[in-house]
Amino acid sequence: MKTYNRILCRAIICGSLLILVGCASYEPLPDIVENTNTEPKVVVTKITKPQTQPEPELDIVFDDFPREWLPPTDVEKKWMAIVLHHSATETGNSAIFDKMHREQNHWDGVGYDFVIGNGTNSGDGEVEVTFRWRNQVAGAHCGGTPDNWANEDAVGICLVGNFDYSVPTAKQMQSLTELINFLQQRYKISANRIYGHRDTPGARVTDCPGAMFPMTRLKSMFGS
Repeated sequence: MKTYNRILCRAIICGSLLILVGCASYEPLPDIVENTNTEPKVVVTKITKPQTQPEPELDIVFDDFPREWLPPTDVEKKWMAIVLHHSATETGNSAIFDKMHREQNHWDGVGYDFVIGNGTNSGDGEVEVTFRWRNQVAGAHCGGTPDNWANEDAVGICLVGNFDYSVPTAKQMQSLTELINFLQQRYKISANRIYGHRDTPGARVTDCPGAMFPMTRLKSMFGS
C-alpha cells in the first residue's frame, strides 16, 4: 500500500511538471478568428493631391459657360479657327450691326457669330449670340465674299469699339477670353489659329481689330 501511494504521488508530481513545461514548450495556438469566410480588410492610405500652379488670369473651367454658346447638335459643325474684329465704331450692338450690314453691305444679316458689347447699346462685356452661330451658317466677317475659308470655317467675334484709338474694356477682354476658351476646347482650335482680322490668311488689307488691340497678350494666354 505504501508502495502504491509513493507511485501515485510521483505520477501527480510528474504530471504537474509536464503541464508547466508543456506551456512553454509548444507554440501558442493562434487566436480564434470568427467568420473566416470574410474578405481581409483593405487599408487605404489617403494620398494628398500635389499642389498645382495658380490658374492663369481670366482662365475658366470648361463647364463654366453660358448654355446659349452651345449650338444645336443637329447643325453643329467643326470650326477650325477664330477671327477677331473691332466694330470701328464707338457704339453699337448686334441689332445695329445687323441693320447696317443688311442695308449697306446687302448681306443677309450681321456678319459675325458673336458680338461683345462695350456698355453703350448693350452691356459692358455682354456676349450676343447672332443668328449665324445659332444656325451654324457661314459668316461674312472677312469681306463677305464667297469661297472665303475664314467665313466658312472660322468663328467671327466682334468687339464693339474703335481700337485704333482706345483699348477694349476689361469686361470685354474677360468675356472674350472666356468665349475663346470655350471655342478652343470644344473645337480643338490651337493658339496659332486665333487671328486678328488683319492677320487672317487671305484676308483683305485692313487695320482690324485696331492698332491698340492687345493681340499678343491675348494669344499668350492660350496653349498651342
